[in-house]
Amino acid sequence: MSDQGSGRSSAGGWSSLLTSIVFYLVFTMASASFQSDIGAVSESAFAVVSSIEAIISKDEGGRGMESLVVEGDLLQSAQLLSRLVPRRGDCLKAHVIILSGFPCCVDQDPPTETDGPPGALAIARAAIGLGYHATVVTDECNRSVFKAAMHNVGHWAESSLGLETFKTEEEMTLSDNDRLASLVEKCDLIIACERAGPAADGHCYTMRGIDMTERGLIAPLHRIVELGRGAEGIQFVAIGDGGNEMGMGKVLKAILTNPKIKNGDKIAAVTAADYLIAASVSNWGGYALAAAAAVVREDDIRNKRLPGPQRSLKDWVNRCVPSEEDEVSLLDRCVQAGCRDGVSGQKERTVDGMSLETSMKCLRSICSLALGSERDLA
Repeated sequence: MSDQGSGRSSAGGWSSLLTSIVFYLVFTMASASFQSDIGAVSESAFAVVSSIEAIISKDEGGRGMESLVVEGDLLQSAQLLSRLVPRRGDCLKAHVIILSGFPCCVDQDPPTETDGPPGALAIARAAIGLGYHATVVTDECNRSVFKAAMHNVGHWAESSLGLETFKTEEEMTLSDNDRLASLVEKCDLIIACERAGPAADGHCYTMRGIDMTERGLIAPLHRIVELGRGAEGIQFVAIGDGGNEMGMGKVLKAILTNPKIKNGDKIAAVTAADYLIAASVSNWGGYALAAAAAVVREDDIRNKRLPGPQRSLKDWVNRCVPSEEDEVSLLDRCVQAGCRDGVSGQKERTVDGMSLETSMKCLRSICSLALGSERDLA
């Protein structure tokens, strides 16, 4: 290459870098200012997200989860995710940590259930679609399933999606502790989707009251939330469906007084989320958050609250929400890796005892509602 050609390339590179930095600064200032007014969305966006929340809040499994719903927390979670900015000045992209994994099939190897991986990957897709990095974090015993879930997910992941696994508290090394602390240092938002949460005694339990910590299955991922909140002031969003998931401490009283939640005083997770999304199935909560974040981002840009590319709502939804084909393929990969339905205990692509079609119907309804707001704008 000639010197002249090299000079033009260098100038173009500097121009591109300068454009990226300017956009980052404008977006950061606008988003940081806007996050303080978390309620600011259009009436149409508010209505859409509220309708999505209503869908996932129906107690399809008859487990009493309706009492765990915190009305409005889906919208606030979506706003937080959609308007996220890096805390560190040396980072151009925000980083979302997604905690997941519920090893409730304690006598199996792997002990991983089908509720969790799809929801976690849906959130990761949304985070990357919105322009961030995403890292999924789970227990070592769940590694094979999450690795299968993330295999060949598509071009959207590229170099922006990572997987980290940790061993039990007793097996954690100094290197593991440093790695965990490093994750927190680089993190801007923590989201848990169907993540086992410590109860009052510090142990994690299945809905039947089986002690997963005692079985040597649980990594101390709650420390990520504790470290993030304590030293860094990082906010924590959680998705759950039964009361024993991390973040459910926000509705602890409702869990303890719910007659449909057996062993509530034993299994109830005590860590409280800043924003809690209760759903009939946690995966559905992941779909809902992804779609709601897409709706909020499009709404913000269209109404000039935030800078950004003028994409259609359909484009934002496609970027952030998995298709039915994506989800069927992902569940197939998980089951092939040994994942099981947490209710039936069988290696099948059902979730919490509900058919694949039931989950896909929920996904279709969420997408239809999200895209319905586009029709309202026509």
